[in-house]
Amino acid sequence: MLLIYTHKITSRFSYTMKQIFTRILGIEITFTTKVEDFIKHSGPKITYTKQPLQNEFFVRSNDLLFEQGINDLKINVGDWEGVPCFFVAGERSTIPFDIFSASFYLLSRYEEYLPHVKDVHGRFPPKESIAYQNGFLQQPVVDLWAFKLLEKLKERFPEFEYKQRSYNYTSVVDVTTSHGFAHRGFVRSLSGMVLDLASFKLRRVGKRIGVWFNTSKDPFDNYEYLINLHKKLKVKSMFFFQFASYSTYDKNVSPNNNKFKFLIKSIADYSQVALAASYSSFGDDSLLKIEKKRLSDVINREVNSSRMRYNRVDIPNTYRNLVAAEFTDDYTMGYTHEIGFRAGTCVPFYFYDINIELQQPIRVHPFSFHDYALVSMASKEEIASKISMLYQRVKSVNGDFVTIFSIELLGGDKTEEWKKLYESVLNQYHV
Repeated sequence: MLLIYTHKITSRFSYTMKQIFTRILGIEITFTTKVEDFIKHSGPKITYTKQPLQNEFFVRSNDLLFEQGINDLKINVGDWEGVPCFFVAGERSTIPFDIFSASFYLLSRYEEYLPHVKDVHGRFPPKESIAYQNGFLQQPVVDLWAFKLLEKLKERFPEFEYKQRSYNYTSVVDVTTSHGFAHRGFVRSLSGMVLDLASFKLRRVGKRIGVWFNTSKDPFDNYEYLINLHKKLKVKSMFFFQFASYSTYDKNVSPNNNKFKFLIKSIADYSQVALAASYSSFGDDSLLKIEKKRLSDVINREVNSSRMRYNRVDIPNTYRNLVAAEFTDDYTMGYTHEIGFRAGTCVPFYFYDINIELQQPIRVHPFSFHDYALVSMASKEEIASKISMLYQRVKSVNGDFVTIFSIELLGGDKTEEWKKLYESVLNQYHV
């Protein structure tokens, strides 16, 4: 049991310490504000305040964990033995940076509360982030800091006990468009045909006709292949199905289509099925509840996990809406077109709502990359190198390597290339 002394126990302080010590490092902790309790404690202990009490393990605190609301913070990123860090702690501190305040800043998405210009879909642009601007977006720095802290603690307390977490891999399959041509109804199918003809996409016209007359399989219908691959390799997988009415950005098969429902049921026999929330449900918790119930009714079990369309997250409103719709887990924390760690971590964490200074009851599972971020890369070798780099960094901190592949790319024009990449990722990184 590690005792942490501080001058004030706040919600931010408790939240951050539990994430760093308990969830990332597997260390049991307790807090105190009483000097006498700290002095008489014979086990491992540290102080987190402005001044050390004696010659103990001391981390000089920034003010962030003891404040409320959002303030204009000046952040200068420095270097801690090769790892970027910020909030310098001073010479008397056992470690050179206040990693607890820095971790809270990243985990809470503090910067996303600050004024910024959103993109066309209402998203926080990755180039606005401190991680992108300082070149550490592709490093799970929160976890790296925690492990560097652990090494220092083990030096000071040789008998230090902790329970090491294990590496996990999860393959997320995004199904926002389950079929390219099948099950779309007469009007939508005819409109698609006219559009293809007008654009001289004759190859696509041929594929469309083949699917209509059952002479060829729908290009997106790779579900049996995926399930068999997951079973063979014993991979943990999740299929996120969009189950929403048609709209400008939501063009999946109708939730009333019986063949679509049968597909979802069959997938649910072998893999976890979750909700890919519609574009229309963004900011609308009542619609989220409807989509969640529809999907739950199909698979006859609770749907607890979500992903937002286009990785749209509006801090803190999106997570408030997910909590209102009774989701317990979310897999949207990442960027569509940039690989790396949006919240600076590859370990699941609970969302902290700064506006009400409260930890929300929803667990956030950060993903390392979405396949759309790989499209713009120059070569297969670059893609393989980047994925390997992310995996190595996640594995080094016993994190969760969550990858997102979309059914559209796995069944698109370069389907064989994407399937080979997907198989390669699963073969190399699922253990």
